[in-house]
Formats: sequence, structure tokens, C-alpha cells
Amino acid sequence: MPELKEKQEKFCQQYVVSRNATKSAEAAGYSERSAYNQGYNLLQREDVKERIKELEGEFTTDVDVIDELEKQYEAAKSQGHGQTALKALELLSRVRGNNAEDEGPDDIDSLEGEIKKSMHVIGKEKIYELLMEAFPEDFIDEEEHDDEIEDE
Repeated sequence: MPELKEKQEKFCQQYVVSRNATKSAEAAGYSERSAYNQGYNLLQREDVKERIKELEGEFTTDVDVIDELEKQYEAAKSQGHGQTALKALELLSRVRGNNAEDEGPDDIDSLEGEIKKSMHVIGKEKIYELLMEAFPEDFIDEEEHDDEIEDE
């Protein structure tokens, strides 16, 4: 382990958590005026980089990230927050490395069930927009429809 001064050690510990050199330097006790430069300079030092790498190896948490993301997804979905639910799914996909054991539905009924769940999350208005984009020939503009009625 590299021998660092007290402020340098505090900087390293804070940097592992925040990933912000300026805030880490301030938290370590460097003045607000010099924190930006101190943070930058500390990150250039080999002994500091080595200590940060060492601390990152020790950094553990009791939080089950996948479980928490799944809870966030379910909460967002149940409250109708489509964007938040989609973001949680995106993060779950990243955490799982896009290799989740469940590759998706393998029959029509299961696929339809998944589509219905997704539609609930997305919302009626967005689904309507997507349908109009996917099948524009099936949607007649209201003005065109009114013109057709008048021609009859």
C-alpha cells in the first residue's frame, strides 16, 4: 500500500465514492479555491492512482443492485411512469450484461402477454403514435376521412 499523507488518503477514499476530484479534494480538507487544481494534481500521481485502485477493489456494498432495479421498475410501472420504467429496464439490461437467462417468450400467448405489459407501461398515446408510424396506410387523416364522406 502506498504511504500517503492524511489529506491524500481522505481524497482517495472520497474519490472512490464520488468520482469527482474537486469535491473529493474539498472533502479531504483542501481549500475551496485550490480544490480543482489539487484534485487534478492528485489524480496525476502514481501513488494516488494506485491507492484509488486498491480502494476500488475493497469497495463493497450490501445492496443487491438487480433486486433494487427490479423494484424500481415495478414501482414505476405500477404508477404509470413509463420513462422511468424503461430506464430501469435499460439499467437492468446493462447490469445483467444483456444476457439474462430469460431470452423472452417462446410462444405467441407469452409474447402477447409481454406486449400487453409493455403497452401498459408505454401508455395509450405513445402506442397510438407508434401504430401510426408502423402502419401509416391504416390511419386516415380526419380531414381526408371527412372529404371522403362528403364525396359519397
